[in-house]
Amino acid sequence: MAKYDAIELELFKNIFTSISEEMGAVLERTSLSPNIKERRDFSCALFNHKAETFAQGSHIPVHLGAMPLSVHAALESSELEDGDLIILNDPYRGGTHLPDITCVSPVFVKKKLQFLVANRAHHSDVGGMSPGSMPLATEIFQEGIIIPPSKIIRKGQLNEDFLSLLLANVRTPEERKGDLMAQIAANHKGKMRLEEVTKKYGLKKIQLHAGLIQDYAERVLRATLKTIPDGTYSFTDYLDDDGLNTFSIRIGVEITIKGDRVHLDFSSSDPQVEGGVNANYAITLSAALYVFRSLVTEDIPFNTGLMRPLTLTVPKGSVLNSRFPAPTAAGNVETSQRIVDVILGALSQAVPELIPAASSGTMNNVTFGGFDPERNSNFAYYETIGGGMGASRERPGLSGIHTHMTNSLNTPLEALENYLPLRVNSYALRPRSGGKGRHKGGAGLIREFEFLVPTQVSIMSERRRYPPYGLQGGEPGKKGRNLLISKGKKTVLGSKANFRVQSGDILRIETPGGGGYGKKD
Repeated sequence: MAKYDAIELELFKNIFTSISEEMGAVLERTSLSPNIKERRDFSCALFNHKAETFAQGSHIPVHLGAMPLSVHAALESSELEDGDLIILNDPYRGGTHLPDITCVSPVFVKKKLQFLVANRAHHSDVGGMSPGSMPLATEIFQEGIIIPPSKIIRKGQLNEDFLSLLLANVRTPEERKGDLMAQIAANHKGKMRLEEVTKKYGLKKIQLHAGLIQDYAERVLRATLKTIPDGTYSFTDYLDDDGLNTFSIRIGVEITIKGDRVHLDFSSSDPQVEGGVNANYAITLSAALYVFRSLVTEDIPFNTGLMRPLTLTVPKGSVLNSRFPAPTAAGNVETSQRIVDVILGALSQAVPELIPAASSGTMNNVTFGGFDPERNSNFAYYETIGGGMGASRERPGLSGIHTHMTNSLNTPLEALENYLPLRVNSYALRPRSGGKGRHKGGAGLIREFEFLVPTQVSIMSERRRYPPYGLQGGEPGKKGRNLLISKGKKTVLGSKANFRVQSGDILRIETPGGGGYGKKD
């Protein structure tokens, strides 16, 4: 690592982070959908000319770890010019799942590409066979419109024809357009700020510190890895099902620690499946980076430097590295959580004092849509619902919170009822759902929707069959439950479901609690 001034490095780290955070503020404030404006389901980051991250905002882990592959795909897709903006969502070209649309903008200094800025946001609908674009699909074409790396802005001019084509394939075109314009505005802000700091401090100094920050993150992670006993550690857990078949799906890892390096081998995981829980390599890598970044006690930035000590074996055609055209809607949101669970489970054998019990292990995805006669328009909505955090050696788990690969908020009830034709009858912590132990797991949530118009609903959830595990003698958290109440009749739904409700029907989501830690005294 090159010599550096620690104070100056810290200053530039904060300058870069503040640019990413400002991009996020623009995106949040100018977007239209509650999923982006209220839940903040988006991420922003800065990249060097090689598509390597050097700064990011405090946003969504599953987005940020995977985004470099999208930026790299954008970089390779065509020759970039000043004023261009590329969008893409293709999971087989660095994306995560189709609702996550990434916007990438080049930053030129003296007519040479030096940096890129990017953001990724989850859109509440991108077409496909059901509102919200999280269906029980058998191929990716059923999940929505696939966007390869494409210039939506060329030399500063919006490609109106391309935008019209995109909006013609979604259920809520005005909302989608508003959210896309917000993403474009966020990139413009990031580009402008990078140009400002480059002019103020000089290109060489900005490039130097962008590289030093990556080197610093690498050095700190390598030092952390050296504190973990050398050896090979393995763990297996399961996804409930793929939504189309009843069999469970094995997710397994073997972790080898050797000095300041780590190798993760996911060869024991099942082959890709018919339903949409398939993940791509970007998601698997993102989950691994998240876990090892979490082991570091120092406040280091998340950037490409963290990738250097890690190598992965993820067989092509497996559920963690699927082949086109396998559906991927839940791979990003559900399978990513189980990847984290198995990596943490394996590491609990190496450093038991550092690893918490399993958290809820699911994002509890609910999507729905239909026609609202009062507003005379279609509606489509998506949200994830928090659960219980796993307990640790130090403290009980938190309750009713998003954990691990998600970092979004729970949508306020006032926003839900203002935007959509429904009522929220109940929103509360779920009693006795945290696993028992010396430290108790956090409680899950109860969220009960009463629909006021006929609506198509999809659920993508997990931990309805396999509970979040406890550690060191702690008990598992309580499994989640999905319940439909129609005309007084209660029907327990599976982990994943697609169904139609009538006015007055009620959907009750009970999310899992976190696992307990340690034997109770």
